[in-house]
This record gives sequence, structure tokens and C-alpha cells, in this order.
Amino acid sequence: MKRTFRIGGVHPNDNKISKNAAIEVFPAVETAYISMAQHLGAPANPVVAVGDKVKVGQVIGEPNGFISGYVHSSVSGTVKAVEPRADIAGNPVMNVVIAVEGDEWCEEIDRSTDIVRECSLTCEEILARIKNCGVVGMGGASFPTHVKLNPPKDKKAVALILNGTECEPYITSDDRIMRERPVEILIGAEIMKKVLGVDKCYVGIEENKPEAIASMSAAAEKFDGIEVVVLKKKYPQGGEKQLIDAIMHRQVPSGALPIDVGAVVQNVATSLAVYEAVQKNKPVIDNSVTVSGHCMASQHNYLVRVGTPISKILEVAGGLPENAAKVVSGGPMMGKAVVNLEAATVKANGSFLIMTAEETVRKRESNCIRCGKCADACPMGLEPYLLNKLARVGGLYDELEKERIFDCIECGCCLYTCPSNIPLLDLIRINKAEVMKIMRSRPKK
Repeated sequence: MKRTFRIGGVHPNDNKISKNAAIEVFPAVETAYISMAQHLGAPANPVVAVGDKVKVGQVIGEPNGFISGYVHSSVSGTVKAVEPRADIAGNPVMNVVIAVEGDEWCEEIDRSTDIVRECSLTCEEILARIKNCGVVGMGGASFPTHVKLNPPKDKKAVALILNGTECEPYITSDDRIMRERPVEILIGAEIMKKVLGVDKCYVGIEENKPEAIASMSAAAEKFDGIEVVVLKKKYPQGGEKQLIDAIMHRQVPSGALPIDVGAVVQNVATSLAVYEAVQKNKPVIDNSVTVSGHCMASQHNYLVRVGTPISKILEVAGGLPENAAKVVSGGPMMGKAVVNLEAATVKANGSFLIMTAEETVRKRESNCIRCGKCADACPMGLEPYLLNKLARVGGLYDELEKERIFDCIECGCCLYTCPSNIPLLDLIRINKAEVMKIMRSRPKK
């Protein structure tokens, strides 16, 4: 019986129109723009200067705090600038700009295609290599992986969960790596199991990826303690708390973390990055990226170097069609509109969706009819209509906090299901940010 989470969820058309496009190595660019904000937490500090020569895999940014990470050059060449540049949202972020000259890699990186399974490193050595290679959550959250794999001493993991659900419509990059590189993904899982001291790993994959299920299941037969779990197609199946509920039948309490119920969740692309870091000493310098949309002449999954301009990706993919109205980083449910196409990719970019005006136009908002559909659809058991009401009144931040606004995972199920087309998600996002500002300004006890 296929499993799923117990509360809420919706069933949008999955639109996996790029699923049969094998991963292509994206061509080299003339200039790379590598952001120092590649991860959740504090941006890295640049450690190179204008005129420096760099190689592929060389450290160009060092962590700036506990929740931070290393940034490496994805190209070889000469540093032309270290300066703020606009990211996809138009916000200035420090970048290292590199003029590409050839493709010279750091000598310590193993570039062979040989698969290496045996790992003799200690847990401390593994964590150090993961940290030094700048591995972060590749599913979009970008949380530094070495921190997530080293929970507090009073928290005990009982299982590792690999997230291969890819429940967001259109995106197929995880599907492709599960089909094309299953063994490396599972070696990464084996390494993380060792670090966490757990015997069990579950790989959750939605039923709409039969080829990935077959590929990962066949590979899992050669590994002890790794089980592929087939899940129902239901959004947001890939949310950490929803995935834990579906696979382990444990619900993470409000305000708690997955580790509080014994779970550590990592994306399958993160597991692949762990394999490459630990077994090949390869930093995170590239990622699989889906470029898709019904208005596009062709669909693609590319292996893209970090720091590649989005405009270049779209150009190689065939260019923006005349009827294209919006480029979304991510999928249509949780993705963010790209306001600056000259911005460059970061580690966790997994998809760029091109949409037409007809696909993106907002329907006219009308009054709430109190149907309760948003509450039924909320996978966190919240009451979005109430959060909306409190948000519209304004200033009721204590009430919003009391109604668990921080439990919202911003999945968009409420907006998707609302017959009155109320922009529930937008209002909740804005007010979450306001409540967070107030909480941070409170004196620490």
C-alpha cells in the first residue's frame, strides 16, 4: 500500500514534461558570477582578490559563522571583480566574478568516473570533508549539511530519510539523477548513516516516477538497511514533516525539528553531493537543473556549473518564447519569480520554469465564502482563513504567533484551493517576516 501524510494536501497536475530529457552537461560560460550567499545562514567571506588566478574547486569564500559554508570556484580563470551583484530577487549580494580561462581543476579532486564505495574515514573526517566541500541541502533549503548531520548530543537519530519525492510540478532533476546515478546516491546515504549512527535509511519516491523507483530499488538490493518507499502522488509530499509522517508515522510537534522524532531528512541530490565530497573530494560546484515549460520548444535537464547566468541557460535551451511572461526559480507552487535574468545560479537551484501570461495571471479576488477548503488543504493543520483575517487587520502579531504562523511551510495549498482567489500565501509570507522581525528585536532572557 502506497503511503502518504495524514493531514491536508492537494493534487495539482504534475506536468513532468521534461522527465525523459537525460541530463546534459551545460557548455562552459565566458564569465562566472559566484555568489557568497550559497547557503542558509551568514554569507561566506570572499578570500580572493582581483587579479588572482583560481582553479575549479578552489576555495573562494570561507564560512562566516556556525550556520555558514565554504564556497568554491566552479571555473578556472582570473578574478575580475569582488563586488555586490543583484540576485534573482534583485537584492545585492557579494559575488566573485571570474573570467573563464580553460578548465583547470584542483589536483586533489578525483575526476574519474569510477564508483568508490568503500569509505575508511572516521565520522569526524567525513563531517570535515562535507563541510570543507561546501555541501548544503540541494533540495532548496540550502542548510549546511555538516550541521544537519551533527545533531545535539541529547538528540538521537533513529533513521535517515532520503527525499526523492520531487512533488513540485514540472521539476524532474531529482528524477533524472535517481535514474542515472542511483549507486552514488545510495553510497552517500551509507556514508550519512555511518555519521548518524543509524541502521535504517528510507528513500521516499512518489508513484509518478516508476523509472526512478525501479532504478533505486535495483541499486538498494546491494545495500543493507536501505529501503525504497513508494508514496502516493500528493503535494506537498516532499515537505520534511509530511515525509516523516508518511514514512515513519511520526508527527513532528509544533516548534520542533525532525531530529526531535528521530529523523534526519536529506534530499537525494544532497546525498549525491555527499558521495562526491567524501569519495571524490569534489566540492559543490554544479547541480542538475530542469528547464521546462509548455511554451518552450524543448525540455531540458542540465548539469550546470554554479555561477552560470540564468540568461545563458535560457539561451542554450532555445531562448525565451515570445509568449513567455515569467521565469520562476523552482516550481509553480513554492517557486519565486526571477526579476533579474542576469543573476547567476547558486548551489540549490534545481529548476527554471518558463510560463505564459495565461498560466500566471491572477484571477480576480472575491470575498471569503467561509468554505474551509484552505483549512482542509493545509498540511500543517492551520487555519489560513484566520491567519488572513488577522493579517488584514494589521498589527495583530501576538495573535498571529499564537495561531502558529511559523508552522506554515509556505507550500501554497491554501492559495491553490481557494475558490475566492484570495492571495493567502502572500499575506502569510509577509506577516511571517514581520512577526520574525519583532521576535528578533525582543530582549533575550
